[in-house]
Amino acid sequence: MRIKALTIRILRQIFRDKRTIALLIFAPILVLTLLHFVFNGSNYEPTIGLVDLPEAVSNSLNSSEAGHFQNYDHMKEAKSAIEQRTIDAYLYMDGSQPSLVLEGSDPTSNRAVMSLLQNAFNSPDKKSAKMDIDFLHGGSELEQFDYIGPILLGFFVFFFVFLIAGVSFLRERTTGTLERLLSTPLKKSEIVFGYVIGFGIFTILQTFLIAAYAIYVLGMYMEGAFSLVIIISLFTALTALTLGILLSSFANNELQMMQFIPIIIVPQIFFSGLFNLEAIPEWLSWIGPLTPLYYTADALTSVMVRGTGWGTIIENILLLTGFSLLFILLNILVLKKHRKI
Repeated sequence: MRIKALTIRILRQIFRDKRTIALLIFAPILVLTLLHFVFNGSNYEPTIGLVDLPEAVSNSLNSSEAGHFQNYDHMKEAKSAIEQRTIDAYLYMDGSQPSLVLEGSDPTSNRAVMSLLQNAFNSPDKKSAKMDIDFLHGGSELEQFDYIGPILLGFFVFFFVFLIAGVSFLRERTTGTLERLLSTPLKKSEIVFGYVIGFGIFTILQTFLIAAYAIYVLGMYMEGAFSLVIIISLFTALTALTLGILLSSFANNELQMMQFIPIIIVPQIFFSGLFNLEAIPEWLSWIGPLTPLYYTADALTSVMVRGTGWGTIIENILLLTGFSLLFILLNILVLKKHRKI
């Protein structure tokens, strides 16, 4: 009887928490749906530039049903296009031997280009041996971890800062510290900025250690400047920090804080570049630009794999800053529910 009574109490407690019930059903459905569309999406069709090729070779490639081809009269035009990432590769003749230049920063597009060319020439082994292949970024020695490393680095910085900030701020509320602060003459904006700066000092150290360990201990591929990686990671941490504090205002305990992970953090992985977004259905791909990790992953990949500089990532930094300012503003507004105006 006592076991029965305890079981009934636990079940009642769960059923009273409508948020838990909803997330137990909704979160797995959401993640499985995203997995379905990511892995069952259309195959990626690369865009390849053709630079002054013989007519027979050009006709053979253009007759291929897969992929897209762009003809260029001069090598300079193809180089400019691949640097701007409007094409995935370009093919030209070096004497009597075909030469291929891959953009190189996306393994999915690399594989798609090679597969397409092998099928078009109808002699995979023979042509692969004779074709001279160069990489604009990276190289044939890069492993899969080198390509996805920047994305994973951004994700772990975002995830752990979000988790620590959210749980820590939640404890400030549940222990009554926040209520005592709200009873003082402090403005809501001063309270928010105080918490952001306080937690932010710790996240600076955490971010630096994660980035340094990944690059210098694990040997993650690094083409650009380490200082830019730190800057990107810090702005990512700031966004995660302000978002974690914001969402903690809607949780009553640590369990409810954890419930935000499968619906706020996990979906961002699918749109961060870990999977090629062009293979995801168009009606679903618009979600990517609405998530902070989308810009973090693009900036880190640009610096670590492509070796680009500040000018390339400044737009991503500004957008991450915009997310942080939006979350700070929402934090100030949410504090109104804790203080009677």
